[in-house]
Amino acid sequence: MEYTHLGRTGLKVSRICLGTMNFGSFASDEESFNIMDRALELGINFFDTANVYGSEKGVGYTENLIGRWLEQGGRRDKIVLATKVHNKMGEGVNDLKLSAYNIRRACEDSLRRLKTDHIDLYQMHHIDRETPWDEIWQAMERLVSEGKITYVGSSNFAAWNIVEANYTAKQRNFLGLVSEQSIYSLRNRHIELEVVPACKAMGVGLIPWSPIGGGILGGVLSKTNDKQRRGREALQKSVEKLRPQIEAYEKLCKEINHHPADVALAWMLNNPVVTCPIAGPRTVQQIEENVMASSLKLSEDVIKKLDEIWPGPGNQAPEAYAW
Repeated sequence: MEYTHLGRTGLKVSRICLGTMNFGSFASDEESFNIMDRALELGINFFDTANVYGSEKGVGYTENLIGRWLEQGGRRDKIVLATKVHNKMGEGVNDLKLSAYNIRRACEDSLRRLKTDHIDLYQMHHIDRETPWDEIWQAMERLVSEGKITYVGSSNFAAWNIVEANYTAKQRNFLGLVSEQSIYSLRNRHIELEVVPACKAMGVGLIPWSPIGGGILGGVLSKTNDKQRRGREALQKSVEKLRPQIEAYEKLCKEINHHPADVALAWMLNNPVVTCPIAGPRTVQQIEENVMASSLKLSEDVIKKLDEIWPGPGNQAPEAYAW
């Protein structure tokens, strides 16, 4: 396993991040424990979750599951643990978003569920346009000073959100955002316009989620009989819409003798702004395959062909559309 710095920090994380959104929902508790055990054995030290994950089984179910795994002992100091705050966690009017009130309470609840005394990376799950940055940073500064969190990250932020957040933090002599989780894959390259350049300029590590494009880049044409996480009907609509591209993609992957999912991850890791894509396995075998993909190096010729099949904007903004 290779490791890299998380953004501009001195913290090193594995080039594959273990995503836990499927834990307790599409992976049983037992299989989830096995996946975490195997991930640790394979050198993955970066585990990502959110307070809202697993909510169909009860509020905070996935965090509770991870907490039970950590409670077995000897594991907490081997991982960089990340979770998130923002989404609705109760019926109260303040049980969501990024008020100082909710940040403090949500953090305490996550610590209790995770059975730990600190969160390594505390991420804002979405932008909150109703709460001023000074209030958000005051709450985060307090959590840092109390030793309850170490770093702060964002998720699903626009480029200007990232820049505004970090300039406001700088005025307060606070480190600010060190990472951003964005949807990103060969299939969906919108963030190359502004988010990727913003992350590069601000020293913010990019942590892509859905790197396999919702299953589209995972060899979907050979898996038509498999049960898909997002539902067979929704997936089939996407397949039919993108069939020419998918066929060309899977043909190229076959020519270079690599599984489509491995190629999708390898393409992403070729981008120097990317810290690590989030793998969301449902089985031990899937996390083993994800780790194998992290060592795959693609030639410039293959990358050029991938760009032709799945074209991005061609440049950052405004060059991509202004001239």
